[in-house]
Amino acid sequence: MRSENPSGADNQQERPGIEQWIVGFVDGEGCFSISVVRNPGCRLGWQVQHEFSVTQAASSKSALDLLVEEFQCGRVIENPRTGDHHELLLRFSVKRRADLVTTVIPFFEEHPLRTAKLLDFERFVVVLRVMQNGEHLTEAGLRWVARQTELMNRRQRSRYLESSEAIRQPSPTDKETKIWSGPHGDVGSFRAKFLVG
Repeated sequence: MRSENPSGADNQQERPGIEQWIVGFVDGEGCFSISVVRNPGCRLGWQVQHEFSVTQAASSKSALDLLVEEFQCGRVIENPRTGDHHELLLRFSVKRRADLVTTVIPFFEEHPLRTAKLLDFERFVVVLRVMQNGEHLTEAGLRWVARQTELMNRRQRSRYLESSEAIRQPSPTDKETKIWSGPHGDVGSFRAKFLVG
């Protein structure tokens, strides 16, 4: 269907805005990641880490700077590389939970991703909401988060689930209840609740 609007550089009505550019950029180059890493300073000896990131070669740093400007959070950092690469790799990174919950998540809820990365985003959101409630601080909650990490991105086995801490039987006070709902069944939006009692 041909538009009645005039064409040319001054006509912005048919062009996608910065929001859709960000969605396309993140669909192609972004990552929503959750990891469970050993940290002896934590009560359970493990810590949940979360990050929204977009990676680019250093020659495209201006695109990452635009993300910092648009989201008003995060930073551009050097991404370590192995091998003989000719160009430095950079990463736009948002790790602060408050920024993820108040800025990043609402943006992608309003402007949904269009690739399979949407499923990773949905799991990321649920894990952050579970963390907001402090449920990751129980053994059952930490196990649940670790299982979610196995379903995201590269789908690697969680080191936490292979550790002796996770293999031992849960204490009688750790009871787990999951409530699933959403348009994508068990891989879509859902909420999980862990009851300790």
